[in-house]
Amino acid sequence: MIPTVVWGTGNVGRAAIRAVDAHPALALSAVLVANPAKVGRDAGELAGLGRALGVAARDDVEAVLAERPRAVVYAASGDMRPDEALADVVRAVRAGAVVVTPSLYPLYDQRGAPPEFREPVLAAVKEGGGSLFASGVDPGWGNDVLPLLVSGLGSTVEAIRCQEIFDYSTYEQEESVRYLVGMGQPMEYEPPMLLPSVPTMVWGGQLRLMARALGVELDEIRETLERRPLETTVRTRTMGEFTAGTQGAVRFEVQGIVDGEPRLVIEHVTRIHPDCAPDWPVPPDGAGAHRVIVEGRPRIEVTVEATDEGENRSAGGNATAVGRLVGAVDWLAEAEPGLYDALDVPLRPAVGKLGRRPR
Repeated sequence: MIPTVVWGTGNVGRAAIRAVDAHPALALSAVLVANPAKVGRDAGELAGLGRALGVAARDDVEAVLAERPRAVVYAASGDMRPDEALADVVRAVRAGAVVVTPSLYPLYDQRGAPPEFREPVLAAVKEGGGSLFASGVDPGWGNDVLPLLVSGLGSTVEAIRCQEIFDYSTYEQEESVRYLVGMGQPMEYEPPMLLPSVPTMVWGGQLRLMARALGVELDEIRETLERRPLETTVRTRTMGEFTAGTQGAVRFEVQGIVDGEPRLVIEHVTRIHPDCAPDWPVPPDGAGAHRVIVEGRPRIEVTVEATDEGENRSAGGNATAVGRLVGAVDWLAEAEPGLYDALDVPLRPAVGKLGRRPR
């Protein structure tokens, strides 16, 4: 069994605890939290499992890493604190752990990552013998392994479009929804996530991964952006009121240009209420989905809907990211120390999990 730490117990960390507990090769050895109110609480309670796991949450990072865990699932958010998240991950890699995380977008395409992200990790790998694999949903499997797999079913491929279409009222991170993405803000507000070049920073690596796997060169990466206001005030279950006239929907594309044409496209269509921008693409049932469209012969369209934590689509998406990451831990533990990306780490069947009862 591989002793595994889950660092963070928010939207991703809850799913990570459940995934580690369910994995036949992993053993949950510790849970790290930042909130003092969570210290001492059982991991099973924090993960909503309805049963105790016998692992109490702790807040002493140094003590946990001094125990030399073989693996760390780093689930603390990096959206608003990328420097701190990078420092945390480097500490864990330097301690010799295999680290998997969705929190560091620049390292999803580790070969093209900025030196300020890549070099500290490589130094930590050399010093401590750990490894790092960063991935997620979108960015993540929704625009690397899934579209590449589906592309292999075509005789000819003209273009590949990866879509995330979501009602963000189901996404329980209000700070990110209101301030990073700008939902409920005046239309003159400039959301940090939508500033020029930021989408390329977040999703450009996915375009480079696809291009590398498909054997093509990108001429450049382009961005498009549309925003729509709410026509009426709406009230959401998780985040309260969003006022008429404020931002209610966002649509943007990050385009990989090949021979002058947008051949690889990552598109996001995000709403705070389904009534906003009804003419834009919608998911099958209005809640949320990830879709891959391969234009060619044949034309192929695949839509993935995931639910968790009471039929919540955002929680389902988080759980699939965690499944990809936690499912890679035992492979990484057998591999050489290093910095890995989605083209290096195989997406494997759920070996040993079919019909398996939790411990």
